[in-house]
Amino acid sequence: MKLEKNVGTIDKKIRIILGILMIFISILIDSLLRWFLFGFGFILIITALLGFCGLYTFFGINTCKFDKKRI
Repeated sequence: MKLEKNVGTIDKKIRIILGILMIFISILIDSLLRWFLFGFGFILIITALLGFCGLYTFFGINTCKFDKKRI
């Protein structure tokens, strides 16, 4: 199964910045919220690196700018 890229360049940058920020904040706080922030930040970074977001597929969103016909 091939994952079609659906996360664009600007979207990737935003995901990486937010992911790093969430992980950093999760290190600073000491509560149950820590694990939520860490997990969500980790998922944001992974989806940015893969270029694929499962929720985007579910909702039919694609922020990639390239023409799929050329692939």
